[in-house]
Amino acid sequence: MDAHSTSFSIKSVFADFKAITKAGLAISVLFSSIAGYLLGFSDTHPFSWSVLAMLMIGGYCMVGASNAFNQVIEKDLDAMMDRTKNRPVPSGRMSSNVALAIAFALTAIGLVLLYLINPKTAMFGAISIFLYVCVYTPLKTVTPLSVFVGAFPGAIPFMLGWVAATGEFGIEAGTLFLIQFFWQFPHFWAIGWFLYEDYEKAGFFMLPTGKRDKSTAMQTILYTVWLMIASLLPSLGYTGQFYITPISAAIVFILGFWMLVYAVKLYKLRTAKAAKALMLASVSYISLLQIVYILDKFIR
Repeated sequence: MDAHSTSFSIKSVFADFKAITKAGLAISVLFSSIAGYLLGFSDTHPFSWSVLAMLMIGGYCMVGASNAFNQVIEKDLDAMMDRTKNRPVPSGRMSSNVALAIAFALTAIGLVLLYLINPKTAMFGAISIFLYVCVYTPLKTVTPLSVFVGAFPGAIPFMLGWVAATGEFGIEAGTLFLIQFFWQFPHFWAIGWFLYEDYEKAGFFMLPTGKRDKSTAMQTILYTVWLMIASLLPSLGYTGQFYITPISAAIVFILGFWMLVYAVKLYKLRTAKAAKALMLASVSYISLLQIVYILDKFIR
């Protein structure tokens, strides 16, 4: 084997690993965990680079494992959709056995690293994988409630960082969980809307009514409002060590209102373009929100 073919095979293996673990998604999820960690450390629970490194690597492993298990379970359905047919397993570039081996290895590495931080972090990591793989994934072809179930593992990463920093699950971690929980709904319903035809090919039920109608759009607005309220809870003084100043609360409100504008546009227009705009706004919202929270902690 010449150097060129060796280089090509290493590159293709790396590309398939990125695809099977959904690297882009995993890194964005990891951002939430890092944000939670930065919010959680204090004089009582000092910052630790080693803990942050274990959280990042362990967190990536857990998200990557969930995605790998998901792609094995849904390989036949993925083959039906344009968005997913070129993934390693449905395309035939990677066998199910290899994908499962990767998934189990990532699960083991991830759990060990998270356990080394503290047992609660590992427990929530394990719960996240179980709910995503064993409950959410099978329900996607059965009921629109799958999005509700999927919101639980999806909301864990933000509060996982706090638990990693403090070793405790209290009102602070619960608030972080609540924020990311409500965020899941407008985000995934927007995706379900603009990818409706693709999801329909595989029989996935992603929208609350099963249709791109006014009721789905109205529920998207409602959950965006709940998200805005949840995001402002840290300004009210009832969330323990996790709180934000009035100035940051005003910025958080403006961010929420900005996202709400896109949710209302979806209700008015009910187009794939409006849904995609809301999805992009939701991604920007959660990232900017976490940055505001972190800056508030270090600037005040």
